[in-house]
Formats: sequence, C-alpha cells, structure tokens
Amino acid sequence: MGFTKVEVLERLKGIGIVPVLRCSAEGHALELATAIADGGITVLEVTMTVPGATRVIAKLVKDCPGILVGAGTVLDPETARICILEGAQFVVSPALNLKTIEMCQRYSIAALPGALTPTEVVTAWQAGADVVKVFPVSAMGGASYLKSLKAPLPQVEMIPTGGVSLATARAFLEAGAFALGVGSDLVDMDAVASGNPQKIISHAIEYLSIIRECRNS
Repeated sequence: MGFTKVEVLERLKGIGIVPVLRCSAEGHALELATAIADGGITVLEVTMTVPGATRVIAKLVKDCPGILVGAGTVLDPETARICILEGAQFVVSPALNLKTIEMCQRYSIAALPGALTPTEVVTAWQAGADVVKVFPVSAMGGASYLKSLKAPLPQVEMIPTGGVSLATARAFLEAGAFALGVGSDLVDMDAVASGNPQKIISHAIEYLSIIRECRNS
C-alpha cells in the first residue's frame, strides 16, 4: 500500500534526511539502498542517472515496502509520470520545471523541485512545490545561505543539497532545513564495491544521531 502525499511529507520531515543515490550499476543501487536502510534511514532518492533507474525504483518499491522511494534528477513531466507509475512516492529535480510540478499534482505526488535564487524559490513555492530543493547550496555559501533564504521565507520548506556532510549537517539543520539532501558523503558506492557496507551503515547512524540531537535541543 502506498502512502498519501501528506504521509510522505511527514515521513521525509520525520526522518530528516534524503539520501541521493547515484551509481554506475543497477546491482550496486540495490546494495546501497539496503545498507542505508540497515543504518535506519528508510527513505531514498533514486536519480535518473542510475542505469535502469525506473527498474530500480520499481524493484525497491516491490521488495522493500518499508523504504520510501523517490525519483531524482527528474527534468521533465514525462519522466516524472513514468517514475510515478513505477511507484515513486516523491519527485525531485535539480532545477525548476513548472510542468513537472503540475504532473506531480495531477497524481497527488510530493514535488521537490530544485531552485537556488530567492526568485526561483518563490516561483517554485507559488507553483505548488511541497518542498524546495536548494541546489547547489554549497556554491552559495552553504548553511549561511539557507539561513538567509529562510529569514524572509520561513513558510517555504527547503531541503539543502550539494555540500551536505556530517561536518555541515548540524549547521544546515540549525539554519532551518526541512531535511537534508545527502549524496556521496553517505551514499558511498566505493564502500559497496569494496564489500564494506558497514561504512554506509555507520554514517547513516551518525546522521540520524545529529538530526535527533538538533531537534531535541
């Protein structure tokens, strides 16, 4: 059974982190997903740059019902629709495409478009974005930039992505992040390729610990 959009957003905020899965082999994608889940993070964004990405989404949805699976690097509404039909529970983009947001709304699927400038963030929000992915946030100053965006736009939920690491996670959360978008610092393909998934599991546990500490302080 799928989740409603409200439930998806509640889970994303509750978990507080969205691992961004990029890898060069379909099999590695499933191993990475398993390691991340073993570390307690039950949400995953499968980017369209992964070979067989839509098959990976469909397999994860079928075989791992406890994991919230989303589609990432979705550039157009046609791709969004394909991912949604394969079971994706949320759709993430690196940039703003209004028709992709419309497609997500048509299917009542959470839309997380990318934006960077204040104008783009507001445009995305007014178009119906559920959460705005601020990307690449590190190029604009990291947590301090997110804090600057949140000051005049406290009503806009934002997920910083690009440059989020264990070292910067706390600062992003304190700046007002809805959740953290984390790539290679957590989703380490080399760890899986070398037969060391424990590294990913350990990092996942550390991220969740930081998130709990920040929210309980």
